[in-house]
Amino acid sequence: MDSHQKQAAEAPLAAPRPSAQGADHAGLLASFKQAPVGIAHLDLDGFFLHANERMCKLLDFTEAELIGKHFTRRMVSDDGAALQGDTAALLAQPGANARRDVRLIRRGGTLNWAHISSYCIGDEAGRPAYQLWWVSDLEPRRQLQDMLQLSNRALAAALNGVLICDASQASLPIMYANPAFCRISGYEPIDIMGRNCRFLQNDDREQPGIAAVRQALDTRSSARVVLRNYRKDGTLFWNELLISPVPDERGDITHYIGIVNDVTALKRNEEQLAFRADHDELTGLPKGPLFRASLEQAIADAAGGAGNVAVLCLGIDNVDLVNASLGHAAGDQLLRDAAARLLGGVGPARTVSRHGNEFLIVLGAAGAADIAAVCDTLFACLGSAFTLDGHSMHAVCSIGVALHPQDGADAATLLRYADMALARAREEGGGKVQFFEPAMNQRTQERIALEAALRQAIAGDELQLMYQPLADLQTGHIASLEALVRWQHPTLGRLSARDFIPLAEDSGLIGAIGAWVLRRACQDMRAWREAGRDGIKVAINVTPHQFRDRQLAGTVAAALKEFGLGAAALSLEITEAALLQDTRASDYSLAQLKALGVSVTLDDFGTGYSSLSILKQFPFDLVKIDRAFISDIVTDIDDAALSKTIISMAHNLGVQVAAEGVETEAQCDFLRRNMCDLIQGYFFAPPMAPHDIDALLAEPRRLPAHLLRVQKQKRTLLLVDDEQNIVASLKRLLRRDDYQIFTANSGQEGLDLLAQQEVDVIVSDQRMPGMIGADFLRAAKQLYPDTIRIMLSGYTELQSVTDAVNEGAIYKFLTKPWEDELLRGHIADAFRLKEISDENERLNLEVRTANHELASANRKMEELLRQKQQQISRDEISLNIARELLQFLPLPVIGMDDDGMIAFINAAAETLFRRAGALLGNEASCVLPDLFPGGAMPTGAATHVAEIEGGQYTIAIYPMGATSASRGSLITLSRCEFAP
Repeated sequence: MDSHQKQAAEAPLAAPRPSAQGADHAGLLASFKQAPVGIAHLDLDGFFLHANERMCKLLDFTEAELIGKHFTRRMVSDDGAALQGDTAALLAQPGANARRDVRLIRRGGTLNWAHISSYCIGDEAGRPAYQLWWVSDLEPRRQLQDMLQLSNRALAAALNGVLICDASQASLPIMYANPAFCRISGYEPIDIMGRNCRFLQNDDREQPGIAAVRQALDTRSSARVVLRNYRKDGTLFWNELLISPVPDERGDITHYIGIVNDVTALKRNEEQLAFRADHDELTGLPKGPLFRASLEQAIADAAGGAGNVAVLCLGIDNVDLVNASLGHAAGDQLLRDAAARLLGGVGPARTVSRHGNEFLIVLGAAGAADIAAVCDTLFACLGSAFTLDGHSMHAVCSIGVALHPQDGADAATLLRYADMALARAREEGGGKVQFFEPAMNQRTQERIALEAALRQAIAGDELQLMYQPLADLQTGHIASLEALVRWQHPTLGRLSARDFIPLAEDSGLIGAIGAWVLRRACQDMRAWREAGRDGIKVAINVTPHQFRDRQLAGTVAAALKEFGLGAAALSLEITEAALLQDTRASDYSLAQLKALGVSVTLDDFGTGYSSLSILKQFPFDLVKIDRAFISDIVTDIDDAALSKTIISMAHNLGVQVAAEGVETEAQCDFLRRNMCDLIQGYFFAPPMAPHDIDALLAEPRRLPAHLLRVQKQKRTLLLVDDEQNIVASLKRLLRRDDYQIFTANSGQEGLDLLAQQEVDVIVSDQRMPGMIGADFLRAAKQLYPDTIRIMLSGYTELQSVTDAVNEGAIYKFLTKPWEDELLRGHIADAFRLKEISDENERLNLEVRTANHELASANRKMEELLRQKQQQISRDEISLNIARELLQFLPLPVIGMDDDGMIAFINAAAETLFRRAGALLGNEASCVLPDLFPGGAMPTGAATHVAEIEGGQYTIAIYPMGATSASRGSLITLSRCEFAP
């Protein structure tokens, strides 16, 4: 604008006036400045001349900052261009005006919608002089519009139904319903507009919530209720309704708003939870308080003379077997089907409840005949097969019965006694009915008392540890000890493990006992070592509960470390039962123990059904033949054969064999002759206290020489004849040959003596009372096949003798009377034959011993190889992780071997040295000389700064192998922040 135009614009506001006119001018100026709307004067080109306070506030600029500035600088460009078009039209006809909504740009860049009414003001000559803007702030109105639109969208998008009713009419007609209400109710808006909300209840008007709604409407207040409403198709839905009055600006209630929430699913869940609280989820049968209430009601009825009450506790004994074999889903199906059959059997008038794998049944007004009939019915109901997961299974059930008032006067006592009776029925084989007897309660009380005493014994250090030695059949010396826990009960005396360990397992005390045994055994070993008894190994028994603990190896390692013992000092004995419960967990536990270095023994071998596979599958060092096979090993052919098979099989797998329960010399001798490695039993030593073991180790005790595996023994001869004079004559004749002679007067006496003494040659008469010689020699061959058997008889019964000879029971048949020298010659020949056989057996034993040692060494080598392979695999994984980590490290890293050749270079280093060409396999000092000051590789760790590719780097060289098996050197390059 030119100076003339500016003066013309300013004149009306600035020129002095006479007094009246001056007052008018001052008022006009004040009106301009304090006007509630924005006012601005602009020249004809659009530059600000004046702006009042409201206009400055709209733009957040002072008047001085606006004057001289073009209006388009404070307006969005599109709106400014449009307003300039309006200005051009206004200048063409002074006095005209234009209106437009524009977006003003406030200080800081925020936008403010405004309505501008623009006028062209002319001078006295009617020519355009300047522009006048009248500016209204549109932001509050636009915000209100946005809020209303948002409210409408929110109502439409709400998940809850919304109804608005007209409070000015008595019928409270619906005037708005959002889409959510229509979705919940199934009604369209046209179906409900103008109607009262009561149509949603249909004829179901007797509801407590409706009265609460009426009271809220009468008092014009809010209310929250839950109503049964019905959809358009007639289906029920539960409506959580919130009603609130809506007042106008004067406080008068003009409308009511209702928030509708479909809580049908919640109500169903509440009903299901209420049902589940009193009913078994699996079978739907009553439980807990509901069953107890039924039982107590039956007891109350019986008190009024209605007869006896019987509580039946029916257990399905093979549910656990079904769970283990077919899975828990099949076990659950068995219980569901059994419940359905039981309900059908006892009828709806009697209460049936499920507790775990057992069912409880209440029989009111029941006599003995009624109880028997119901039990028969129950057995019949469950007798037919169940189809479970495609398999046909039969349920095995037992029933315990307790009667009111004979057995108990209250529900708790009857339930407890019925459970005791069921336990007794199962103890006696199951599949039967057992009525409660007072002795059962006595036994239970004794068990409870014993458990309490055991807890006290653990806390009060009443447990004791005894040790039974194992003797080596090769050396005769003590090879190891087995730790045996005992309980010195205050009144019952010393109890063995079998008297309280099962109770400890059932009551959760076995973990504490196992931990005590482990520490006490280690403590005793430490004491023996300090007393100079080095090298003795102790075996402790591990229960299935302990074996399943994944921390077992860590616990053992901690105990050994605490007492300063090596892993070789300890052996852990594990039963087949512990292994078979979870073979995968067993593999893990045994691997951990073997890695620790302790020995592992398979205890009670032969009692399980999968012993052969267990020996092959798991890495045992020793197998202990169960005492059940040892007690009759001398006289029972089957036990002898099984024991030989176990020894041979274990040796072929490189596993040592020990025999438990060796009580006689004959048992020891049999085991010696059949290559058993160790014996344990009262024949060598009973379980002993630690101080007695110390004395035993000091002796030192050992087996007699004649019971060692490889030996030279004196010739032994057994003479069997019922005539004393014959026996005496033979002894006189043969004494000069230096034989050890034993005599017997019958075949049975001969067998008894053979069970006690080792015999080389047997000379027997044929005709003896009770057992003829042929039968005696036949039995001797079966039990003691290594003996040489001769028949000397004056009675010849051809058939029996021929059969015995053909069977190999008789080596030679000689007749009475005999020629002395000829008889001596035959017997000498028999001994020579026996000695040849013994020498062969000795050589065989030596070969078998060597083979066993070789197999054992092979087994250890295989285990060591397996561990090495696992370690190599872990190292490879670690190496790959380290390589990948170094590869993606942003720091340049280079690896060199012992000869200084580059063996590794990561991506960052490749990028840095991309101009150096191929690096891998080349000598680092040649292809990367900048890394080595003076051109030579340092012999140790070194750090220096060098310029590489125009940048300064700190180069660090680290020799590897100080704390690991790594070799070579590692070079790292770090960018210097500032050049040195």
